[in-house]
Amino acid sequence: MDVYEAVASRRAVRAFIDRPVPREALARVLTAAAWAPSASNIQPWHIYVVTGQPLAELKKRAGERLATGDPWDEPEYQQYPPELKSPYRERRAAFGAQRYGSLGIAREDLEARQRAASANWDCFGAPAALFCYLDREMGSPQWSDAGMYLQTVMLLLRGEGLHSCPQMAWAKFSGSVAEVVAPPEGLVLFCGMSIGYADAAVVEPRTGRASLAETVTFLD
Repeated sequence: MDVYEAVASRRAVRAFIDRPVPREALARVLTAAAWAPSASNIQPWHIYVVTGQPLAELKKRAGERLATGDPWDEPEYQQYPPELKSPYRERRAAFGAQRYGSLGIAREDLEARQRAASANWDCFGAPAALFCYLDREMGSPQWSDAGMYLQTVMLLLRGEGLHSCPQMAWAKFSGSVAEVVAPPEGLVLFCGMSIGYADAAVVEPRTGRASLAETVTFLD
C-alpha cells in the first residue's frame, strides 16, 4: 500500500468484525514501528498486545464496572485543557456532533451518549488491543515520541489490511488494564488501541480536517 494511501485510509474505526488478527502481522507491524522517531533514541514506549482470553477478561472486567456504575479511575494525566479556546473548541464540538449525530443521538441525550461511549471498553468488538505505557518520569517530548510511534503503528496496520482506533478512554479504566497486563511499577497508561478488521456493513462518517491554509504557513 502506498504511504499516501495508508495515511488517507487510516481512520478511527469503531466497528470491527470478530475475525482473529494474525500474530505474525502484529509482530511485523511492531517490529517495523520500532523505527519511529525518538529523541536521542530513548524509545520511551512500553507496549502490551492483548488478545484471546486475556482480552476477553479485560472486556468482562470493564463491562462489570460499567454495569455497577463503578467510577472511573483517577486520571494520571490531563487529556484536554480545562478550557479549550478557539478554534480547538469548535473542532471538538463538530466532532461530537458528527459522531453522535451519525448514531441518531441528540446532543442533550447524555444517557445515550454514555451508552455509545461504553463501546470503547469492548474495543468496539475488535479481537486485539494494544496498550501503551510510559515511565512516569518522562516529559512532554517523550509523550510526543509515543504519539509518533503509535501513528507509525496505525499506518503499518493499514499495510496489513487492518484498521485501528486509538483510545485515551482506556486511561479511565487503567486499574482494570493493570490487573490484566501487570505492568511494572512506575509506568502510566497513556492509551489503548483497538485493532482488527473493519465491519464493512457499518458506515462511519469520516471526520473532516482543517484546511491547509488554516494550519500551515509557507514562508518563501
